[in-house]
Amino acid sequence: MTATDTRGVPPMGEPLRTATLEAAVEDAGAVLREAREVVLLAHVQPDADALGSALALGTALHRRGVRVRVSFGTTSGGDDRVPQSLRSLDEYGLLVPAAELPVAPEVLVACDTADIGRLGSAAGLLDTAGTTILVDHHASNPGFGTIRVLDPGAEATVMLVRRILDVLGEPLDDVVGRCLYAGLATDTVGFRTAGPEAHRLAAELVEAGVEVEPLIRRIVDTHPFSWLHALAGVLAGASLEPDAAGGRGLVHACVPAAVVSAFGQEEIESVVGHLRTAAEADVAAVFKQVGPHRWALSLRGKGTVDLSAVAVALGGGGHRNASGAVRDGELGDLRAALRAALDAEVR
Repeated sequence: MTATDTRGVPPMGEPLRTATLEAAVEDAGAVLREAREVVLLAHVQPDADALGSALALGTALHRRGVRVRVSFGTTSGGDDRVPQSLRSLDEYGLLVPAAELPVAPEVLVACDTADIGRLGSAAGLLDTAGTTILVDHHASNPGFGTIRVLDPGAEATVMLVRRILDVLGEPLDDVVGRCLYAGLATDTVGFRTAGPEAHRLAAELVEAGVEVEPLIRRIVDTHPFSWLHALAGVLAGASLEPDAAGGRGLVHACVPAAVVSAFGQEEIESVVGHLRTAAEADVAAVFKQVGPHRWALSLRGKGTVDLSAVAVALGGGGHRNASGAVRDGELGDLRAALRAALDAEVR
């Protein structure tokens, strides 16, 4: 079997080839070059890296004449709306609700998805697709799919998408470039955690025509006025525990269900960015109430604690400095579980 032949692919969980990252990128490009129909999935409640990756690759494939659908699944209590700030990235109307996806796509690409659970209600497509391609950079990812473009060393998944576009021979322009830049800038916290390769890609994207200021302002610096009052209430309830995480400090806050349901993902996800500025804490945590007894936890750090390991201990995953998990239970118990996981990690 060649890399472009999707007949008789290995069963789920067994990769097509894993010798090197370069081989996986080549395999992904070979399959996509011959594909006639491709579904690209971002993770549930997609951020700019997930949706930007799917739309960048989807846009390039659409231009090649491929039937492309971009979507994302949901979880119980999760938001199924496309983030308002990211809708302009969909230049060709490729985004569709998960309910409209084909039952058995020829090729399925999972973008920026740390584990199968992050696909939510769309996870079943992994079992029915002809070939599945994983494109991801999470250190906690156990690996899944028949082709695995998985590199924890990449600062953002869009950097891996750029490599696949190279294999496909697809040039950059401002449309694809905006998708890539959105993921790159946000996942590197405004390039604060970016290495030389990420900065080189950013320069390449600007040269391709990306107008940075309006793009990033729309994604991270635009909120309704009413959010300011709600944010003030959330931050007023924040707590500081300087002795947590082995003395490195923990700052945490809760976003109640009423606030979660009243505002968009952009607003809710911005809370942890405010908390992480506390000088007395190396770890920031936000508990977002997404159900009567269900909480989505966002964790951010300053490099002294491996938050991906902490999140895994809590049933989630992510990166060293940015991770998360979803847990059921009472808020007090979840806070205690977080403290215990942090102490265990730094012990």
